[in-house]
Amino acid sequence: MSDPDERTWAFKTADSSLHTGAESTVDPEDLVMASGRDCTPELIEKARKDLEEHGPAAVERYLP
Repeated sequence: MSDPDERTWAFKTADSSLHTGAESTVDPEDLVMASGRDCTPELIEKARKDLEEHGPAAVERYLP
């Protein structure tokens, strides 16, 4: 068996960096990070449009 500390993940995001909207508003950057992608200007703009259309519920596609 392998050591749990040696596991490799596709991406890692600190829990403290993610916001679900319960304690604060969801920023476009939060939505991009929740998807596991890098924050590029194009993805941030798409996330901004998703938030405008769906509101904070947009993040629920990534964080249940």
